[in-house]
Amino acid sequence: MVAPTRHRYTLQDYLEVEELGAVRHEYSDGEIFAMAGGTPEHAALAAALLTTLGVQLRGRPCRPYSSDLRLRVPATGLATYPDAAVICGEPVRDSASPTHVTNPTILAEVLSPSTEAYDRGEKRQHYEQLDSLREYVLVAQERRAIDVYARAEDGGPWTHRAYGPGERVVLASLGLELEVDALYADAGLGV
Repeated sequence: MVAPTRHRYTLQDYLEVEELGAVRHEYSDGEIFAMAGGTPEHAALAAALLTTLGVQLRGRPCRPYSSDLRLRVPATGLATYPDAAVICGEPVRDSASPTHVTNPTILAEVLSPSTEAYDRGEKRQHYEQLDSLREYVLVAQERRAIDVYARAEDGGPWTHRAYGPGERVVLASLGLELEVDALYADAGLGV
């Protein structure tokens, strides 16, 4: 029995799908994947995170971006929509797709049961290929837990730090702090 072959899409195919469709897609390794909509908890956490970042970044040369931001990792070809991002300075647009940016300083994903393994594993590996990226933040949806992966300043390996209830998340690349409990309270979540 011969295994069925999967159709391989080009970046241009993906861009055409994105321009015509109402549903967002992710592009990776020649495949196009529909992105599921988030739960109210997911949306509330992303909004609370963006609000907190926006207040702390006011007057600075860095700006937070919502999940409407199109991001591309040129080294791996991934094209996606992170839940939140911070870009310092002007956005750098991808030469292959001017609707995508390539220079985030911070990326954040709100974890859901269906995406957690991907966000912690394969997607993190893609994101770590972005030279501008300093920190990758994962916000749990079902418990008060925030993980931060940070690029070593000396170019060494990425480090990981987990934060829980009662703790302050340190985003050293921008000199920001997030209170775990306040973030979940701002999102209206009692987890």
